[in-house]
Amino acid sequence: MRRILAGLAGSVLALVACTAPAGDDNPSTATTLPTREQNAMGFTNPVHDRDFPDPAVISVDGTWFAYATNSRAGHMPALRSRDLVTWDPVGDAMPELAPWVTAGRTWAPEVAVHGPDRYVAYYTALGTDSGRQCIGRAVASSPEGPFVDESAEPLICQADEGGSIDASPFTDTDGTRYLLWKNDGNAIGVDTWIYAQRLSPDGLTLTGAPVRLIKQDQAWEGALVEGPFLWLHDGRYYLFYSANDYGSDAYAVGYAVCDGPMGPCVKPSGSAAGPILTTTEDAAGPGHCVVVEKDGRTWMVHHAWPPDAVGSAVPGRTMWLTELTWDDGRPVLDGPRAEVPILP
Repeated sequence: MRRILAGLAGSVLALVACTAPAGDDNPSTATTLPTREQNAMGFTNPVHDRDFPDPAVISVDGTWFAYATNSRAGHMPALRSRDLVTWDPVGDAMPELAPWVTAGRTWAPEVAVHGPDRYVAYYTALGTDSGRQCIGRAVASSPEGPFVDESAEPLICQADEGGSIDASPFTDTDGTRYLLWKNDGNAIGVDTWIYAQRLSPDGLTLTGAPVRLIKQDQAWEGALVEGPFLWLHDGRYYLFYSANDYGSDAYAVGYAVCDGPMGPCVKPSGSAAGPILTTTEDAAGPGHCVVVEKDGRTWMVHHAWPPDAVGSAVPGRTMWLTELTWDDGRPVLDGPRAEVPILP
């Protein structure tokens, strides 16, 4: 693993977790920061240089936990970190699968924190009855798991729309919970939509009716949009999403601005249209992001391929941090880049 440069054991990247606006789902404890001299050269991406696709992160009592799509590490691989830069394996956070699941395609888990001893994971898996990817939810008393889903059927499975994938929870400032996801329309040659729907307070059931927020309608997006993540900044709701073929260097991140968690949402147009995180000389096909914030700095956690190994199983899609800044309400991403300096 490419390690951070000397002196980064307590990196400046002691950030607040990202499954909701600060203070909602993700309590954290501040970390003592090292001196600027200790961090003069910043850190090196990727922060986890092994296959860890579709990363999602939470913080619990000053410790960070990351979860990813299935791999040799298990159905729901998990990592642990004190600084978001150096990561250690936890193991499989969901070793047993639900009765409705056929093993082998457990994708893109995200976890909502409901308290000190209750965590709800939303994950994608192959539904045995439908033969399509569907969304389930599992509960644990620890962020390390085990997450358990005893349901006889999935939470969401739009089989007539290709299936359902990439669930992402969001908690608004009033405490109302929502779930965003994508219908897997590209699996059957139909449109892909990012959906949103309210969740019950316990996070286990959906309430009301789902709404469609955005679909693929710009050239750079190719045949799909996916991987939604909702972020509240200065009173505006930003829907970050990925688009195009995840196994190519065309995969990228775009955004839309929404009136609320249930929309409506509008993508930038004209000269502002297009992705905001794309392939660079350091990383190819960046995408499937979440956002974290601490002390006035904002970061996007995402995966990316090495430029010389796009689509290769080794090392696969590794985990990166890219700084996110704002220009008159427009999100701007500085990267992805391998060497990240500490700013003045």
